[in-house]
Amino acid sequence: MNLPSYAMKQASFPQMYERSLVGPLFRPWAEMTVQELGLGPRDRVLDIACGTGILARLARERIGVAGHVVGIDISPDMLAVARAVAPGIEWREGNASALPLKEGEQFDVVACQQGLQFFSDKPAAAAQMRRALVKDGRLAVATWRSDEEIPFFRELRRVAERRLGAISDQRYGFGDAARLETLLRDAGFNEVRSKVLSCTIRFEDGWSFLRLNTMALVGMSAAGKVMSDQERKDSVEEIVSDSASVQQSYTDGSALAFELRTNLAMATG
Repeated sequence: MNLPSYAMKQASFPQMYERSLVGPLFRPWAEMTVQELGLGPRDRVLDIACGTGILARLARERIGVAGHVVGIDISPDMLAVARAVAPGIEWREGNASALPLKEGEQFDVVACQQGLQFFSDKPAAAAQMRRALVKDGRLAVATWRSDEEIPFFRELRRVAERRLGAISDQRYGFGDAARLETLLRDAGFNEVRSKVLSCTIRFEDGWSFLRLNTMALVGMSAAGKVMSDQERKDSVEEIVSDSASVQQSYTDGSALAFELRTNLAMATG
């Protein structure tokens, strides 16, 4: 889950992201992706839109010190957390549509987990991924499926829409696997194929997750974009209260539990 720009600019958000979201939400998918890539001990790995770097960190654990891992993200605040958590990895600030690569620099493996759907110029970003990958190198790109396939998030969005009007949730806006495969083929990748992965996610602190998700929905809504900071905060609290019945229906014991689905596209250079 990513938050809108107004929330990302809050100084505490990268720490909240690392503390509350990475372990339960992003780590399981990063583990699956790293497994699918079959990393070797001397692989050079590039993690694009790395956030606080969970995939890059897992790659480092898998390949050991003989390989090389680079994480790139547009947010200096997210990278500051990544550097604090894993100082042994090379972290670079940059845009996916113009990767900050050294002269002639290429990688054996390029990965992008839940970032592509947010890129304003997806063909340019795909072309940059291709530029970064050696011949016959391996690519992995993950994008969430549409929230119409994810009942928990669909129901939460519909609760929020009762107060905010229609919301186009960018997080789930590139869920068509055929579109993803076409994008990669058009960028020059070979052996493009995809699969749908499903996983049950569990949050021990369901209320904190619900609040973060509601912040995202408010920020993505047309109404939220013209609100003052106080109006956004008030809307978040109102929608969290409205969403209590949805949360309760997905509570398993003391934890929030829901199924989440993603595309995982693989290709070669």
